[in-house]
Amino acid sequence: MGTQGKDTARWQGVPAPPRPGVPPQRSPGEHPFLAWLRTPRPEAGPGIWRFGRRPKPPEEPDRVEDRQLVGGALLTLAGAFIVWSLYRNGVIPFRHWPLELVTPDSWWDGKGRDRAGAVFADLYDLAVLAFIGWIAGRAGQWPEAVRRYVLDAGERRRAAGTISGAFVVWMLVVPSGFIPVVPVFFDLAPDAWLRDPSSEAAVFLFTYGVYTLLTGAIVWGAARLGRWREVFRPQHKDAEEDEAEEPELVAADWAELRAVGLGDVADALEREAASGAMNDVDQARITRAWETVQAQPTRLKPFTDAVRHDGAGAFPHPSGLRDIGARAALHDLVTGQVRIGAAPDDGRNEYAYRGEGIALEPSLVSTGLLVVGPAASGKTGRVVAPCAESLCLLALAGRAAVVSVGSAGSALGADDAYDVVIRIGDPDSRHDLDLYGGTQDPDQAAALLADALLGADPGVRTAELRQASLALAQLLGPYRSAHGRFPGVPELRALLDAEPVAVGSLREACEAAGDGAALRELEGRERQSRRAGDIGPLLADRIAVLDRPAFAGFFEPGWQGRQFSMRALEHPMRVRIDLPERGHAEAARLLTRLLLAQFVSVAPARRDRSLFVGLVLDDAAHTVTAETVRGVQRLRSANAGVVLALRSLDEVAEALRGPLLSAVGCRMALSGVSTWDGRHFADAWGAEWVQTRDVTHTPDVSGGTLRRSLRGVRQLVTGSKVMSQSVTVRQVERERWSASELANTVPAGHAVVSFTSVEGARGAPVLVDLHG
Repeated sequence: MGTQGKDTARWQGVPAPPRPGVPPQRSPGEHPFLAWLRTPRPEAGPGIWRFGRRPKPPEEPDRVEDRQLVGGALLTLAGAFIVWSLYRNGVIPFRHWPLELVTPDSWWDGKGRDRAGAVFADLYDLAVLAFIGWIAGRAGQWPEAVRRYVLDAGERRRAAGTISGAFVVWMLVVPSGFIPVVPVFFDLAPDAWLRDPSSEAAVFLFTYGVYTLLTGAIVWGAARLGRWREVFRPQHKDAEEDEAEEPELVAADWAELRAVGLGDVADALEREAASGAMNDVDQARITRAWETVQAQPTRLKPFTDAVRHDGAGAFPHPSGLRDIGARAALHDLVTGQVRIGAAPDDGRNEYAYRGEGIALEPSLVSTGLLVVGPAASGKTGRVVAPCAESLCLLALAGRAAVVSVGSAGSALGADDAYDVVIRIGDPDSRHDLDLYGGTQDPDQAAALLADALLGADPGVRTAELRQASLALAQLLGPYRSAHGRFPGVPELRALLDAEPVAVGSLREACEAAGDGAALRELEGRERQSRRAGDIGPLLADRIAVLDRPAFAGFFEPGWQGRQFSMRALEHPMRVRIDLPERGHAEAARLLTRLLLAQFVSVAPARRDRSLFVGLVLDDAAHTVTAETVRGVQRLRSANAGVVLALRSLDEVAEALRGPLLSAVGCRMALSGVSTWDGRHFADAWGAEWVQTRDVTHTPDVSGGTLRRSLRGVRQLVTGSKVMSQSVTVRQVERERWSASELANTVPAGHAVVSFTSVEGARGAPVLVDLHG
């Protein structure tokens, strides 16, 4: 893993994204990685896969249906053909009267047309033909039909259409003379050519010169309109495309390095990419290092020295790895995106998303991602696992840190994809979890622990949480003062239960340490424990789920070398925590609540926020508390985010369902959600103004005796009354996705998702095929 050979093999096997994200073809001999790096990534809306994307033309809200457009164009073309034929054959009387009224009578002396009269008559006929064509073209929308079915139909169809059109026009102009262009030139020829037999050569040259001129004009116009050069000269097309896409080649050409005079460093990196010694993680990691240099110019010399010495392997991750194992999703580390599906061309999707790939990225996860769907709907395999895998790759590139939390055996990545793997309850686990989140403040540790123990209760009050936090602080503070560390789970449980031996031992230790403040805190806790309704026994009962033989040896604060805390996320770490599931479901929920509370507390307090930190919870059931909902909202400005996966919103306290959906910026409802869950999503996504048509049918009673008699005969024949229709068009406010639509119309393997970026850009709910 991480070797050049495997990197090259993987890049040769990466599939290209479907249209419209097809990357340009690489030149012969170019390494696949370099071609991947040169693929354009234009800006797009939130959640749109940018790799190889081609911007769509503007939306046409008044677009005519194909059947109506084709039918109208053919009908008006036939009408124009008939009218012009009648005009040409003299069926229309007095067709030259307007011309004769404004020209001299000598041109029309009855003995034949004068030369000037003949020329003007032909030009008049062409003007009449142009007027007929203009009227028919306007009525039949010929320009729109040509644009849709010829000009915008692709290079080959455009060329074929213009060639066919040029041939038809040439047949109508030159051989048949149906369009009277040739007679205009012949009327301009000298009369001597027609009377002098010796002028046959001149007549021959003039005639075929006119034919050649008209043919060339027709071919030139068709070539310009159809852009034949792009089809028949591919090398010229490639050069134009390369010139047009020059701004997109920064990632491959290292233009920022060249701009500051580091051309040799840029050349070295370009050679590494061209030879296949570099992969996408290397490119992202070196780009991250260069961003650090831009922020701290004093690091310029170490940067250049490292690149010259190590090439693509410069600035390695502390693990020494340059890639993870086999990837389960399609990633683009240039933009930090991971593809999770594609938006079908469905009328319920916004035009900007139709046919586009859908992706997640840190700027979206920073606003919070809530995924709701029943079991086997694709939450883990199609959304949660790709997101965790993307953050692992970004961590190797020095851009992110990630903590993935799931039950043992969940598909959140292999062990070798993580730096730290904590298996709670497994005696063979090399790492442990810090119950207090690495904090040294007893009050903060008590608040986080109280929120994890009681915060998810449906009827819990703020006063009870404060009381629980105070009770824990009155024990954690003295214990730390006496022993230099926080208590383990058995000690804390005994103290909360006010066991005389445990409390007496702690009092003696505080007296030995000479800490009067700690003794006062402990005495206050003792007084509270003797009162009825003390919260200590309740806290002891809650934490007792961790004081089981299966967890012996875990959560021991004295083992600093093997314990992980959220404060370690100052570094680009990859952590996976496997929670006990069978027989210890309540313990797993308690630990998940504690991890979420610690994360939303620690992430905004980091000194260096340039590193994105993410927490991925594969099962967030009974995890959300009022305090963590407020904490999720604070993560947007801290370059941090959480991914919460639920089977149903019933796994969240009823009072917190609305605030949770309001706190997260990205919401995803998978197929199979209930109508109750759909109602919450529908309320969160709101409504939009749409145009509706109401058709009312009423019996037709209009007209006189004859008309009523005809209606009676029709009713006898058809067996139904003749009805009149009235159509009412109005603007109404309608839900973007109703609860019934979310529950009953979302196909299997699909989801409805909305995105919000950190900058505040919002996207409407989009139907996504998670297999796309």
